[in-house]
Amino acid sequence: MESTFRKFIRYFFSGTLFIVPLVATVYFIFEAFRWLDNLLNLPYPGLGFAIILGAITLFGYLTTNFAFQTVTNWFDYGMNRIPLVKLVYSSLKDLLGAFVGDKKKFDKPVLVEINKENKLYQVGFITQADLSELGLKEMVSVYLPHSYAFSGIHYIVPRERVTPLNVSGPVAMKYIVSGGVSGFRE
Repeated sequence: MESTFRKFIRYFFSGTLFIVPLVATVYFIFEAFRWLDNLLNLPYPGLGFAIILGAITLFGYLTTNFAFQTVTNWFDYGMNRIPLVKLVYSSLKDLLGAFVGDKKKFDKPVLVEINKENKLYQVGFITQADLSELGLKEMVSVYLPHSYAFSGIHYIVPRERVTPLNVSGPVAMKYIVSGGVSGFRE
């Protein structure tokens, strides 16, 4: 009887591990669609999401078009001339550009030796490999994301304390964000 009960409990928790993330994801997407549709006061569910997805894609197409590049550059120049706006606009643009686009920054995962004495390491990403303009020829800039958060710590560390990892950027980011639970699999 006891082994049957233990099997039941194990099966229950196995089912929970499958069902809870699935239901939470579907619920989150459903609520996001509903919130967006209510915000835009649209009659059909999901129409607001489709409109925004289409508009973002259209802007993406236009910004890659050579003729539209001049307008984009002019807009960037104007935004970067306004003191407080420049700080927010350029920071957000750089952050988003680090994840998507042609200038991805989180594509060089590394293992950083944090404490040599205790053999403490952390997985991060090289964001600048050359700091010679700062007079720091033997240093690199490394970003160490936090687990389960949209934040991290930026360090400048000696090059010899950084070991390149043989995994892709997205796999390393998934590993870090999951707190190491996901492993290094695709």
